Amino acid sequence: MTRCRELRTLRQLKRTYAESAFLFVTERGGPITEATVRKMMARAGQEAHIGLPVHPHMLRHTIGFYLANNGVDTRTIQAYLGHRNIKHTVRYTQLAPERFRALWRD
Repeated sequence: MTRCRELRTLRQLKRTYAESAFLFVTERGGPITEATVRKMMARAGQEAHIGLPVHPHMLRHTIGFYLANNGVDTRTIQAYLGHRNIKHTVRYTQLAPERFRALWRD
């Protein structure tokens, strides 16, 4: 999903739930806190039997690996994730051997 499409989707959600001042809310209508999101993700990881502690930052890593495995160049991934230093982005492309498969055709 591109950032523009993501923003459009978030704006649509906001219009759909216009009665609230917040986009993501608790059952009582208040804002969901960062702690609540962390707890929800940790619980989801446990229920999925992932075998390691799950936290929200893993979503960013998932995006980085997804983009790298789909052939997106490192500089584009760097810009998308907002990394100032390319060394923080290179980890995603180092683990994406599939991108080299089409380089040489025998």
